[in-house]
Amino acid sequence: MTADRTALERLSPEPPFPSPRPEVESLHAYSAPLEGRRQMLRLDFNENTIGPSPKVVEALRAIPADHIAIYPEYDGLKETVIANLGLPLKPDQVGLFNGVDAAIHAIFHAYGDRGETLLTTSPTFGYYTPCAQMQGMAIETIPYEGEAFAFPLERIRNALQRGPRLLLICNPNNPTGTRLAPERILELAAAAPQTLVVVDELYEAFTGDSVLPLADFSAVPNLLVLRSLAKTAGLAGLRIGFAIGHAGVVDRISRVTGPYDINSFAVTAAFAALSDQAYVDDYVAEVIQARAWMGEQLCAAGVRHHVEGGNYLLIWPKGDPAAVDQALREAGILVRAMTGKPLIDGSLRVSIGTLEQMQRFWAAYQRIEALPA
Repeated sequence: MTADRTALERLSPEPPFPSPRPEVESLHAYSAPLEGRRQMLRLDFNENTIGPSPKVVEALRAIPADHIAIYPEYDGLKETVIANLGLPLKPDQVGLFNGVDAAIHAIFHAYGDRGETLLTTSPTFGYYTPCAQMQGMAIETIPYEGEAFAFPLERIRNALQRGPRLLLICNPNNPTGTRLAPERILELAAAAPQTLVVVDELYEAFTGDSVLPLADFSAVPNLLVLRSLAKTAGLAGLRIGFAIGHAGVVDRISRVTGPYDINSFAVTAAFAALSDQAYVDDYVAEVIQARAWMGEQLCAAGVRHHVEGGNYLLIWPKGDPAAVDQALREAGILVRAMTGKPLIDGSLRVSIGTLEQMQRFWAAYQRIEALPA
């Protein structure tokens, strides 16, 4: 019995084993309920709800089997991104990453350090905080203002005077949809040259508020813009994102990534998606139309809601939010509960898909909340 117990103890995953950094030991992993979603109406993660361009599917199917055995090649992708943007950028101003999440992680790895500060807003995208915690950074969050969740511009300006290492702005913000004019972002970056100002523009296509057309990275080298093909072009499952800024900043964050982080399938899909901008434009236009329609229905029904930017809105159910969330799930519709998030606790974030999809959602929501038809 003693021998058996000793053998089991040797096999046990419990300590002793190498201790991680203290920041990692106290960290809670960023996680999201991503399983069992494929047969549902996915209005929970702000994804493209219809899939990518047929050109993407054709390009992926045409990949020769032997090419799977070859390390990925990236030649020409940066130039294709620049051509799609239609801006006077150079290839060394574009970084390629395994999704924008990987770009965010690289930014903190390259620029964040123990004792330095991340400045951001609240509530906002949840991955910024664990990335800062991994580096042992202090985190200063400034809440959005009022029932309209206005951007706290003056408080951010004042906080920048204290010299934070990083300022993260999600524009439009997820989950509040708050928009900040590009001119104001440029002013913030110009006034705080010691701070790297990172603008997360994953939802920019749904508002047109991009800072890129106005940015002169030689004059404002501390500005970095993040873009993705997940929300509009439907490549969320393949993971590809871009960081655009001064060549020196792009180089530094690229140094802390692996040489082949982006797989060949994502590269092939990106080329195909970028070649079919009309498909993306049509999808974005339909989402914007559906967003306006949803706003009209919610106003007419007297449902408390907030919609401003992005392909999502917030709804405050009359009933228990968890029960409404579960009832929608039973109806085959997924939304995201904002439980515990500052300012918006008790709300549901609902992604916007096509008009037909939102009509399906609204019919189910009316029934669950006993709203008049």
